[in-house]
Amino acid sequence: MTIAEVSRRFDISPDTLRYYEKIGLLPPVPRTKSGIRDYDEASCGWIELMKCMRAAGVQIEALIQYVELYQKGDETLDARKALLIEQREQLTSRMTDMQHSLDRLNYKISLYEQGLMHSSNRLPKN
Repeated sequence: MTIAEVSRRFDISPDTLRYYEKIGLLPPVPRTKSGIRDYDEASCGWIELMKCMRAAGVQIEALIQYVELYQKGDETLDARKALLIEQREQLTSRMTDMQHSLDRLNYKISLYEQGLMHSSNRLPKN
């Protein structure tokens, strides 16, 4: 699959795909005899994983480290698992913080819907 096809499939610009490969966020993409990138299903799987992890807020440095470990082989299985567990803990913490913020917003909105918010009223602390 060409870079243009992959770009459309994953809604990622060709420049971003090249950058991801350059910095090690993706393992090297197979190339044709003439040197043109030829994305296979494995490459697309990596792109899908990275897009998902980035959307979840996982830091690029952690993902680069994961790819590096993966490329070293099975002797890094424990290190890869530990890295993923750490990222899961960070994501869980962010989700808890986001839920707290959502709860606070919902509370504020409910005050407006109940007619309890007026410019003459002081804002409730909660």
